[in-house]
Amino acid sequence: MDDIRSFDKLFIGGQWVAPAGNEFIEVISPVTEQAIARVPDGTAADAERAIRAARRAFDHGEWPRLAPAERATYLRRIGDEVKKRRAELEETFVAEVGAPLATATAFHGRAMDMWDDNASLPERATWEDPRQWPGGHGLLVKEPVGVVAVVIPWNAPICSASSKMGQALAAGCPVILKPAPESPVSTMILAEAIEAAGLPEGVVSIIPGGRELGEYIVSHKLVDAVTFTGSTAAGKRVMSLCSQNITRVALELGGKSAGIIADDVPLDRVLPDLAFAGIGHSGQVCAALTRVLVPRKRHDEVTEALAETFRSVVVGNPRDAGTHLGPLIAERQRDRVEDYIGVGQNEGAKLVTGGGRPQHLSTGWFVEPTLFAQVDNSMRIAREEIFGPVVGVIPFDSVEEAIDLANDSDFGLSGAVYASENDLAESIARRIRTGQVSVNSWDMCTSEPFGGFKQSGIGREGSVEGMDTFLEKKLIQFKN
Repeated sequence: MDDIRSFDKLFIGGQWVAPAGNEFIEVISPVTEQAIARVPDGTAADAERAIRAARRAFDHGEWPRLAPAERATYLRRIGDEVKKRRAELEETFVAEVGAPLATATAFHGRAMDMWDDNASLPERATWEDPRQWPGGHGLLVKEPVGVVAVVIPWNAPICSASSKMGQALAAGCPVILKPAPESPVSTMILAEAIEAAGLPEGVVSIIPGGRELGEYIVSHKLVDAVTFTGSTAAGKRVMSLCSQNITRVALELGGKSAGIIADDVPLDRVLPDLAFAGIGHSGQVCAALTRVLVPRKRHDEVTEALAETFRSVVVGNPRDAGTHLGPLIAERQRDRVEDYIGVGQNEGAKLVTGGGRPQHLSTGWFVEPTLFAQVDNSMRIAREEIFGPVVGVIPFDSVEEAIDLANDSDFGLSGAVYASENDLAESIARRIRTGQVSVNSWDMCTSEPFGGFKQSGIGREGSVEGMDTFLEKKLIQFKN
């Protein structure tokens, strides 16, 4: 049964209220291509109400003025309430996004951990720092930046919301969350958890909607900071809108991350995580390792090993326990991925396996795990984010060339280096210009600073460094 809960109200300022408009977002299953739920389609009037409630909460309410320990107590309550709803959140994620049950379990486990970490931030942070200088002394104090707009994508709504909202709330900021229209139901369940935690009035609003609603919110003069996760193209648009009011903006954007096999490291130490680092969640992960860089003499060996793994991947109904990959989120996304597969073939890359739709699935937006060999780093499939289960193998002739190839990208979000010795892998990792680099493994570490270099973004999420996005620094000065 794919049907999930529908909602007819919006969560604004901590209250469930009737929407200003009468339009609804139909949530479409990427497996059945049928509508499975609906939520109100937020309007500018709804956003205005939420922003003004947040403004009152910041200017006159108690949230920014609570002691750090008191905010931590509220955040622990949210975490507890989210955990109570974990089973429903996972089922909703499977239905909305089409991710397999195992992926849903892993993602929501991370989200639970995020709320635990967020609750520790107010007491881990340094809020005042004594300073001295010739002729004077003072205090450098950190204060909440103000009203925060949080705009998240569809691929991991609860993870994204938990990270961004949790850190903004820990800093003392009221939040307006705008989830993507493809997966809004998860965040409405999150709203129920926040309601149960009993935060003060005005502190949290959650309003689903499309691009127009997002642009209204991020360009509003009463919004003090924006944190956005999405494509690089959309991030550029958000940044341009924020520039109108000089609004602080943090961006977590696209990636084209490289996994480097540096030497003769045995493949049985590499393949277990390298293969799925590129195609996991059907490649709909910003940090995915979609470029595999290999010594030229090992190109064929690595290619065949990856191809064998890809051919063994089970693509199908995400509710089946044996399924590894579900569908892409939407028909437009499948069209985009299929177009890139055609581009790769036209550019001269060798299609080794995949490249089509699974023949046993008559409905749903599925694409087979796809592997290209003999890829040149100048090809579009090596330079542009595809956001699908498509990986390219790129040969190199020296470690220096591998480093140059990894860094020859507009992006710099993640990466991995595999070598026979950890010291060699680490020495290479230190030269890769990305926000995170794994050594002889691969993972996204979201409890520590996560973000990108270059067009992969601005700022970091996670830990006290992530909370800094939502804090202003003030120097209170005294003469000696």
